[in-house]
Amino acid sequence: MLNNNYRLYQSELDMDLGLKGKNVLVTGATGGIGLVTVRKFIEEGAFVIAHYHHNTAEAERLQHEYSLSILTLGADLSDEIQVQEMFTTISQKVGKIDILVCNAGIWPKTDETVAQMSFKRWKRTQAVNLDSVFLCCRAFFHQLQTQIRESANIILIGSTAAIFGEAGHLDYSASKAALTYGFTKTLKNEIVKYARLGRVNTICPGWVKTPMSEDALADTKGVKKVLQTIPMRKIAQAEDIALSILSLASDVLSGHISGEILTVAGGMEGRILFSPTEIDLDAAF
Repeated sequence: MLNNNYRLYQSELDMDLGLKGKNVLVTGATGGIGLVTVRKFIEEGAFVIAHYHHNTAEAERLQHEYSLSILTLGADLSDEIQVQEMFTTISQKVGKIDILVCNAGIWPKTDETVAQMSFKRWKRTQAVNLDSVFLCCRAFFHQLQTQIRESANIILIGSTAAIFGEAGHLDYSASKAALTYGFTKTLKNEIVKYARLGRVNTICPGWVKTPMSEDALADTKGVKKVLQTIPMRKIAQAEDIALSILSLASDVLSGHISGEILTVAGGMEGRILFSPTEIDLDAAF
């Protein structure tokens, strides 16, 4: 009886986020954060264009599960032609995009100082994390030029590495810093030329439990070091980031928020806050 009353109470508190009927493009939709984000948008009544690159099996599962609410499209977003073709397909099959979530990206697992890092690795990280966002945002703006409307929305996924840096991962931190600062602060001024109430914001996750981070999070000593910098002493779940994306995507909740950087990292700071003995790994996930 208690559970039924709780569910009834929750339903009374449900808020319409204004996402029903919106067309949302989520890049990197078959990864940890992207996958949960797709599901959350669909739960709110949005139609999702779910981009994927290599994970065809997960894309097929999504298409089967949400056949009426989703279009899955594969593309290498660092390839200009493939991005153009993807947006052409979207225009033909779906029409306009209301919300663009630039989530696709990579984090090379190997620690390499700048002295060790190859130019090949540097260029690949920039291509996947930065060039892809430029190409998608440019294509979105081209669409806005021909379909001028009242509102439009871009949400970029940065990282706390953009804010604090990350030794051994200059390529990653540099690419995310470009999105977090240069892209966000510039595009929020440009988008309003085509959508009067257009908005651009960035979310900077800290450590999140996803397939991309599972190897690093399997290192208990490393996790303890991470948790020593986080007041809440916990690792985020993909849902924590997805819900923040939905919040910024909603004109109801965030209609007057643009050009902002939302850090979702449990209060992480670039310094040690706790001793190792104050970290409880069992409570961290």
